[in-house]
Amino acid sequence: MLIDTHCHLDAAEFDADREAVLARAFAAGVDAIVVPAVAPSNHETVRALAGADRRLGYALGIHPLYVGQAGDDDLALLRTRVAAAMADEAFVAVGEIGLDFFVPGHDRERQQRFLAEQLRIARDFELPVLLHVRRAHDFVLAQLRRVRPLTGIAHAFNASTQQAGQYLELGFALGFGGAMTYDRALRIRALARDLPSHAHVLETDAPDIAPAWIAHRRNEPAQVARIADAFARLRALPREQAIAQTAANALRVLPRLARALGASGADAP
Repeated sequence: MLIDTHCHLDAAEFDADREAVLARAFAAGVDAIVVPAVAPSNHETVRALAGADRRLGYALGIHPLYVGQAGDDDLALLRTRVAAAMADEAFVAVGEIGLDFFVPGHDRERQQRFLAEQLRIARDFELPVLLHVRRAHDFVLAQLRRVRPLTGIAHAFNASTQQAGQYLELGFALGFGGAMTYDRALRIRALARDLPSHAHVLETDAPDIAPAWIAHRRNEPAQVARIADAFARLRALPREQAIAQTAANALRVLPRLARALGASGADAP
């Protein structure tokens, strides 16, 4: 089972040909795609996309780069929407949430407050989280230890081996995608190669983080098939085994996706 655990299918870059993008993904062998929200304004959009195809799951959250546009009422609204979404089998996580200390001009304290509250929402509803983390891993790890959400994915992972181990100790998986396909990405490639088999899930982050073979162009969920090939080569595994391991990891940390697909991590082919 080939799973793209992080794809912004609702992005404006796909407005002209979204159905064709999905058709190419499924033709490439993609079995499931998770579409995270980034702000209250696109919660309904990602829900509707997932409602149109059972191979899509969605998450609801407020991205750290959008918290400056959100108020406390949006946190209350998110809790209400999560409660309502629990009846929807396509709803799989709280996300995309996290901290971004890389982009200048964003209030770090506000980001941390929004992250803490969204982690509490996830904990209260026993949901995993989809994390965006840039130059803030120690701060995110501290919040995870404090709040203790169920589990989740640190997407587009790029941190130290020590920090990777701390996420794994907390039951998280780590997302690997297009960045892993560049020869110069030595640290990411080493993490993909050397971490234990339960560590990794695959993603595209489409339309962003295009793999090396389409550098500087729009990324698509279909590319997760070739990303899986690159991952298998790094780990010196048969392609089928690499896909099976990463799918089992994805379904373990996203149990509602497993139920929606009628599968379990243990049963992933």
